[in-house]
Amino acid sequence: MSKKRSEVSENLKWKMTDIFKDDAEFDALLKEVSDKIDFSRFEGKLSDDKTLLTCLKTMDEIEGDLEKVDVYAFMLKDLDTRDGAAAAKTARVDDVIVKYSAATSFITPELTALSDEYIKKLIKDPRFSDYDYALEKILKDKAHVLSKETENVLALGGKMYGSFRDIFMMVDNADMPFPEIEVDGKKIRVTHGTYSVCMQSENREVREKAFKAYYNAYISLMNTIAATYIGSVNKDVFIAKARKYDGCLAMALENEDVDPVVYRNLLESVNGGLPLLHRYIKDRKDILGVDELHMYDVYTPLVENADIKLDYEEAFKLVKKGLAPLGEDYGKLLQTAHDNGWIDVEETEGKRSGAYSISVYKLPHPYVLLNYQPTSHDVFTIAHELGHSMHSYKSEHTQPKAKADYKIFVAEVASTVNEVLLLKYLLKNSEDKKLKKYLCSYYMDMIRTTLFRQTMFAEFEYIAHTAAENGTPLTKDYLSGEYLALNRKYYGNDIVSDEEIAYEWARIPHFYTPFYVYKYATGIISAISIAERIYAEGDKAVEDYFKFLSAGGSTNPVDILKLAGVDLTEKDAYNAAMKSFEETLDVFENL
Repeated sequence: MSKKRSEVSENLKWKMTDIFKDDAEFDALLKEVSDKIDFSRFEGKLSDDKTLLTCLKTMDEIEGDLEKVDVYAFMLKDLDTRDGAAAAKTARVDDVIVKYSAATSFITPELTALSDEYIKKLIKDPRFSDYDYALEKILKDKAHVLSKETENVLALGGKMYGSFRDIFMMVDNADMPFPEIEVDGKKIRVTHGTYSVCMQSENREVREKAFKAYYNAYISLMNTIAATYIGSVNKDVFIAKARKYDGCLAMALENEDVDPVVYRNLLESVNGGLPLLHRYIKDRKDILGVDELHMYDVYTPLVENADIKLDYEEAFKLVKKGLAPLGEDYGKLLQTAHDNGWIDVEETEGKRSGAYSISVYKLPHPYVLLNYQPTSHDVFTIAHELGHSMHSYKSEHTQPKAKADYKIFVAEVASTVNEVLLLKYLLKNSEDKKLKKYLCSYYMDMIRTTLFRQTMFAEFEYIAHTAAENGTPLTKDYLSGEYLALNRKYYGNDIVSDEEIAYEWARIPHFYTPFYVYKYATGIISAISIAERIYAEGDKAVEDYFKFLSAGGSTNPVDILKLAGVDLTEKDAYNAAMKSFEETLDVFENL
């Protein structure tokens, strides 16, 4: 049962007074920000470099304060989701954000309208050094900005573009006919949450019943879901053509400033590594001792009763030991986070579930939300979230406001580096054979689900969008057939690709944000490559990694990763990830 917040030690709670000493200080800054939002003096005058520079610096200042009040309200609400006062704060901040967005809506169109020569001159101007990358991005994007009239027409479709995701989320969460199955004489409803639990059940009959029931619910709504996804893909094709991109993939990658070769390398390298996944699947079949391995058998644990059961303080000490290769200063910063109210540790009444790290430029430091329980998963969660925090801390203490925020493409790298380093430490220092087997299994499943499975999703997205671009009619049968073929290719001949798995694509919400899922795969590939290099090369690799952590969003994310020795335009990092998977598989089989 959850504790009351008053029952938790102060050293295990967020120190919110580091942001605002009281509500009056929050109210004062929110009013001050709201009163400052008047950009009319800049409108129509951004071709003057002094006016433009003043405008950009004013935006930095106001956005910094606005982010600060926004995060404070957000955090208060998460500490107690029942707190009406916190919800009211959030609503007030949202109103000011809308006001700010409206007041600054002219800026991007005006900047885009500036001549190429003028923008290039600004990029070279030392006064604009904080904004040179943003200006370079505007220069790249100009080829895809249309006439004012056409831009207005496209803007009018904004709500419609998002409606496909909205429809899917309504179907998936409100209208899905979640079925009931019988478990130990009791009926349980197979929802999104209970499905995940059932898939890890030791009882194979439960797994099979839950799998078939869950997918049959999707199949019963397949006409609606297929029409929704097809509409979303056709929307992507329309926008890409209207904006004169080479295709939907090119549009998605250019928006993030990612070289298209990264996507090609991912698909080629993972396809080349599929024999390793097939070997893992064969091992899983042998360990479970089944005549036929099915898709409902891929999540059940291979090693039982080997959990790391530590209280929070011991778990934190273990994480610090695991991350020791990152150096003494990194360890001191971790201890500072522990000692000074950066981390809200315990589950309490009304507190948001799960875990996250949050930081913005004007916060004094990052904050981490946990709901710690003494399990292996939660020990790794400490390392994961602190990885995010250290990335934010170093970027925000090195870069100016305009360059501090790193892109989603690299957002999961630092967190996963920490997980891999911790796992390597545990494998090296544990004498418990069962625990070693568990850790190998944990790592292989991380790679299977984050690298192989997300790449399979990415390949499906590419197939669907390419077909639509080439005029191939998209239908539910076409999409399901292509997905089933991919599933068979990825998982191999030692598993039955059950007919229900053909419809797995229909339950993936990320598909409504096109070409997003591949970033999970490139993120873990980058993290593994960095962690392996830190173990192999020591201080030099750590020094390069810290350059990456400190780079924020100062240039394109592919070049930022190169600072840490990861070049995703070449194949080395992909090969390193496959080698790490293979070596872990070797250890697991020997154990």
